[in-house]
Parts: sequence; C-alpha cells; structure tokens
Amino acid sequence: MSETITVNGVSQPLPDDVRVSLLDFLRQHLGLTGTKKGCDHGQCGACTVLVDGFRINSCLTLAAMHADQEVTTIEGLGTPEDPSALQRAFVEHDAFQCGYCTPGQICSATALLEEIRSEWPSDASDDLAAPTLTDEEIRERMSGNLCRCGAYANILAAIRQVAEEDA
Repeated sequence: MSETITVNGVSQPLPDDVRVSLLDFLRQHLGLTGTKKGCDHGQCGACTVLVDGFRINSCLTLAAMHADQEVTTIEGLGTPEDPSALQRAFVEHDAFQCGYCTPGQICSATALLEEIRSEWPSDASDDLAAPTLTDEEIRERMSGNLCRCGAYANILAAIRQVAEEDA
C-alpha cells in the first residue's frame, strides 16, 4: 500500500521516487502549475504553499516527507469563479505586475493572517502577547516572498484590506 498526500482536499499517491521535491511533485506529477519555481533554493518564496496550514518553501522539502499531511496550493485557495478574499484584494489593489510571485505571495499572506488570528508574534511585533497588524508587521512576515516587479506597496494594501475585513 502506497502512502498518500492530500493536495487541495484530494488524496494523491506519493511518487515512487522519494527524491522528488514537493514543488516538482505538485507541478510535474499533479499538473498544479500555480506554484512557481523561482530560485529553487528557498530564497524567493515563489514556491510557497501551505502544509497543515503552515507556509513552507516547497522547493526545499521532499514530497515523501509530507505523507498524510494536507497541502494547499494557490489552486486550493480559490477559483476564477470564486476567488479567496486575498485573491480578490490582490486584483483590486493591482498587487502584482508580472504575476510570477503572486501565488506564493497569496499563500504566504493566507498564513500571515492566520498567524495574527492565533496571536503568534514575529520579530516586528510590538506586543508579544497580542501582536497587532502594523505595516511593519506585514513587511516582516512577508519578507520571505520577493517581488521582482516591486509591487510591495500594493501587496501590503491588499493584505491590510483583508485583515480589516476579517476584524
């Protein structure tokens, strides 16, 4: 019996080759090409996905390491017909230019909002017991996701809008 991984709510058999990265498994084996391969060294954040709700760089981990875990990619957050709140806000605020980094940015921002709801502090937190979502807090928490086009101000505005809607 082969091990499985759940991707966007669907159980999938893990590849026989245990050397396959989670990123390559998603893109090449499952055809989920929303998650991007940027640097392939964990430095740019283009490959960010959620594993059991936590954000990770999928280029730095093997698919086999995530047996029996839930992976959520950009395709699992929303659809063109029913986008997530963050996906809508990114469009409304023009928080992308070329769009290459956008899937990783949105997955990371999804985790960021959950971290704030769970009151997890960061290095920029003003109050370690109950951090508030300041611009500095957003920048710190999103610092692992790079945008070559420089849409950072619009990304921040999109995240802030969704955070305020959730409040």
